[in-house]
Amino acid sequence: MPTETLEFQVEARQLLQLMIHSVYSNKDVFLRELVSNASDALDKLRLEKLRDDSLDADVSDLHIEIDIDNDARTLTVRDNGIGMSYDEVGQLIGTIANSGTAKFLQELREAKDAAGAEGLIGQFGVGFYSGFMVADEVTLVTRRAGESKGTRWTSRGEDTYTLEPVDDAPQGTSVTLHLKPADPENQLHDYTSPWKIREIVKRYSDFITWPIRMVPESSSGQGDEAPEPETLNSMKALWARSRDEVSDDEYHELYKHIAHDWRDPLETIRLQAEGTFEYQALLFLPEHAPHDLFTRDFRRGLQLYVRRVLIMDECEALLPPYLRFVKGVVDAADLSLNVSREILQQDRHIEMMRRRLTKKVLSTVKELMTKDQERYATLWREFGTVLKEGLVTDAENRDAILALASFASTHHDTEPTTLKGYAERMKDGQEDIYYLTGESRQSIENSPHMEAFRDRGIEVLLLTDPVDEVWADAVGEYEGKKLRSVAKGQIDLDATGEDKGDGEREKQSEEYAGLLDWMKEQLAEDIKDVRLSSRLTVSPACVVSDANDLTPALENMYRAMGQEVPRAKRILELNPDHQLVKGLNRAYKERADRTELTETAEVLHGLAVLAEGGQLCSVPGPAGTSRSWRWRLARSGWPWARWTPP
Repeated sequence: MPTETLEFQVEARQLLQLMIHSVYSNKDVFLRELVSNASDALDKLRLEKLRDDSLDADVSDLHIEIDIDNDARTLTVRDNGIGMSYDEVGQLIGTIANSGTAKFLQELREAKDAAGAEGLIGQFGVGFYSGFMVADEVTLVTRRAGESKGTRWTSRGEDTYTLEPVDDAPQGTSVTLHLKPADPENQLHDYTSPWKIREIVKRYSDFITWPIRMVPESSSGQGDEAPEPETLNSMKALWARSRDEVSDDEYHELYKHIAHDWRDPLETIRLQAEGTFEYQALLFLPEHAPHDLFTRDFRRGLQLYVRRVLIMDECEALLPPYLRFVKGVVDAADLSLNVSREILQQDRHIEMMRRRLTKKVLSTVKELMTKDQERYATLWREFGTVLKEGLVTDAENRDAILALASFASTHHDTEPTTLKGYAERMKDGQEDIYYLTGESRQSIENSPHMEAFRDRGIEVLLLTDPVDEVWADAVGEYEGKKLRSVAKGQIDLDATGEDKGDGEREKQSEEYAGLLDWMKEQLAEDIKDVRLSSRLTVSPACVVSDANDLTPALENMYRAMGQEVPRAKRILELNPDHQLVKGLNRAYKERADRTELTETAEVLHGLAVLAEGGQLCSVPGPAGTSRSWRWRLARSGWPWARWTPP
């Protein structure tokens, strides 16, 4: 094949310019990125060899090598890992084959500081491009394990790159940087200096499990023996060392390597299990949620090692989906080296580890809640929505999740509450825990369903996450107290505050009986019943769901997921003390011909729909009727499309 000169993808060119001119404030990290890529290549070759014994690849001395040439001013990072084929080089380096590229570039431009931009680089796996910050030209030579021919890729980081086949390429990948002149004022150091290379490797890559070697410069005299390579990193797995031997900085660097995050973790969790089945775990709770946490393509799972050998880079079986934000490593002593995802899902040892790791993470979050409110608040703000998924999917740990969960409530404008705190503040005679779901705190507080609760000083949980609608129904109760939506079923507040006596209630029921029956008949296409309300004090009417019906929000969620569900008719409740309702009742009794009152009844229903954040749409009315439209509820701002149950 002849040498090809190709143009970078438009997004790749834009990315290169951002990388070269504005992304990294600390240019030393280019070496961290290249070493990390080399380490990944070695891990992949080891895994590939375990899966396929017939693979023609040498795995006897897997390592990373750094070579300095002072005369040519080049720095080469070389590995003997999996390598790349000709096509893979063009796909992985010449273009950015990622559907999120446009969003990535937008976030990169909008990053408020250099540190934030660095974090975005790791998330998209394009650290290779960081080499152009310190080099005028980059040459990559690679040969995929098992293939006979290699590939050379060369570019100056501008518009084009060249691709050509080579016959004598060794297994693996070497990246040669033709270095720019040192410029200390712009933090561009002399990367031909051995001490500088040692410093960078020690700082960023000491925990890499493969040896990182550098050949010292030989003396200029002839006949000198080639010096022995120097191993720059300790290679000792941090999770295998005692806590006293490892600094927080070392743990943090390991987290950054695993999670591709530029920030330190919020919390580090160590776990060592001994007995019939031994394993060690080192887990990290991030400080910020990644941008793609709620996408189907989010990469989750812990790194699984067996006796220090990486078996799986993303073992999803080790933690449930609602803990997908947790990063870390698990090193087991008694698992087989030749395992697959299917085998792991059925392995009883994996199930034991999953249960233990899950309980450990939840207990750590609970401990943060009691001992460090600030860090707990950070974690719950970033990952509370994900954790609440476990209330639906993990019945075994439901009580533990409820104990560490916190929610906004009417008790305080800014401070959230736990269910335990709510239960302790319940009024005498109150038997249920009340909640209301909605798009925002403001919309919930302005809902007519809240009026009687606000007047009587009864606390209500304000739930604004899409998953809240699901878990509240699934959980049902907390320590014997039912969870009740204030927008569903009959609400009787007699026991919790002043209310009308039985006599006055019966009198009103008799007075409005005719109107209620007539309105039920007129609005039969939209509602299943009309009744007097005990939850309204200001508004004339509200619509509520029956106790066992799906709410409109849940209906919309299922439809967004492609599941057709029948539209449940709702119940219209009237405020008998409101002037509009009183006037309608008088008109109903005084007029024999009530045709004109039909539109008033529909307006009353429409006001109730609008008051809870619904939309009104006009649809044809039944043939032979005077009306040409009717009201229908369709929540518009509810963000169901951004979340699907795990």
